Order: sequence, then structure tokens, then C-alpha cells
Amino acid sequence: MRASILSLFAVASLAFAEDAPVVANNPAGASYLAKLPTKEGSALQGSVSAVSNGDGKGVLIAVAIAGLPKEGGPFMYHIHEKPVAADGNCSSTGAHLDPYKRGEQPACDPKTPQNCQTGDLSGKHGNITEQQFSGSYSDLYLATNPSDLSYLGNLSIVVHLSNKTRISCANFSVIAAGVSSSSSAPVSVGTSSGYALPTGGHNGTASATATGTNGPTGTPISPTSSTTSLPSSGAQKLAAGAGALAAGVAALML
Repeated sequence: MRASILSLFAVASLAFAEDAPVVANNPAGASYLAKLPTKEGSALQGSVSAVSNGDGKGVLIAVAIAGLPKEGGPFMYHIHEKPVAADGNCSSTGAHLDPYKRGEQPACDPKTPQNCQTGDLSGKHGNITEQQFSGSYSDLYLATNPSDLSYLGNLSIVVHLSNKTRISCANFSVIAAGVSSSSSAPVSVGTSSGYALPTGGHNGTASATATGTNGPTGTPISPTSSTTSLPSSGAQKLAAGAGALAAGVAALML
């Protein structure tokens, strides 16, 4: 009886939730990176990067995680509504990013991603079923525009066991603020994190071209500070290479 009541409540709550809109005004070249911290006694490591899609619609997410436990899967990962506190406690991140009040129940249906919590990455794009995973995908309902409700730049990524235990978390740091499509000035998100892209990894240096999920090749790219102004004529060129850069950065963080 209790389960039936909870199910009815979940369905009723979903009926009052709003569908997430497609985010269409993300700044060109905006890029963020969350690197999972290494902990003594744990092999878990990895990163999640987020870069504006070239047309400004949504975000390209690149995930590279290794060293997950042999048991406890499938593993879930989400963008949470708060950053990780200074003590590194993953409980400080609060619930999933959910500005349209969808709630966690019933479970997200990947066939209707607009009806899922915007931060529910594994719900929309698939849980991790192995101890190591790398891949990338486009999510149309996330924002790199600080004025959007689904903005992820000041939030966190959290990795969970299947029972929802939080096993790792990290804050997103700005690599490049990006350029608004209506202005030659960079989008203001505060000062740059100072995070340097790695110069080593699976296949060498970070670059504008990548080969699948094995790692990037080609000429290194330096991250753009949030105080650097790019001409509007170059904004689309920057965005065009952003997807490959995101996949390369995530792969290199292993």
C-alpha cells in the first residue's frame, strides 16, 4: 500500500513538472572541466568536461572514468545543484540539478530527455556498467550560459553506486568562458580557474582533433582565460573545435 501511494505521488508530481527547454544561447567556445580527486586506497579517477555545441544549442559532454569498484554497479553520475564543499564531502552537493522540478521518480526515460532532471546525465545517456568508461554525447538541456537555469559552470559532478551511495565528486572549473553570439566580448563567469590542460596522457597532447575515445592527436591548444576577448568572426571557428577538445581533455585525465 505504501509503495502504491508513493508511486501515485510521484506520478502526480511529474504531472506538475515543466519539460526542460532546449538551451539555444550557449556562448561559443565555453568549456568546463571537473576532475575527480584521487583518494588513498581507491583506484577511482577520471573527469567530465562540458563544452558548448557549435550552434549554441546544448552542451557536448565527454566522460572518462576508470577504477570503479568491481561491485556496486551499474554506476550513475549526475550534475548536482551545489558545488562540493571545501572538505570534499560529496553530501554537500545537495540533490540533482533540477530547475524544472521534475523529481527523481518515476525514473528518467531516455526516450524523452526533456522530461528528465537536467542534471541526470546517466539517466538520459546511460549508466556505466563496467569499471572503466569513456565516451561523449550531446545534451541539449544543459547550459554554459550563466544566466540559464540549467547552467553547470558553478556546480559539481557526483558518481554513485547503484544504491545511490556517493563515491566521488568534483566541481566544474572554467577553462574558457566563451563568446556570446551577439557580442565580441567574453561571457563573464568570474576569473579563470587557472586550470592547465594536461600535456600528457593516453596519446600525447590535448588538441583540436581526436580519434574516437582513445585520445587526441595534433597541435596542442592552450585554454583561453575568461578575460580574453575573441572577435565575433572567430566565435564559430572556436566552437567548431570545442567538441573534439572536450573529448580529448576527458580522455587525457585518466
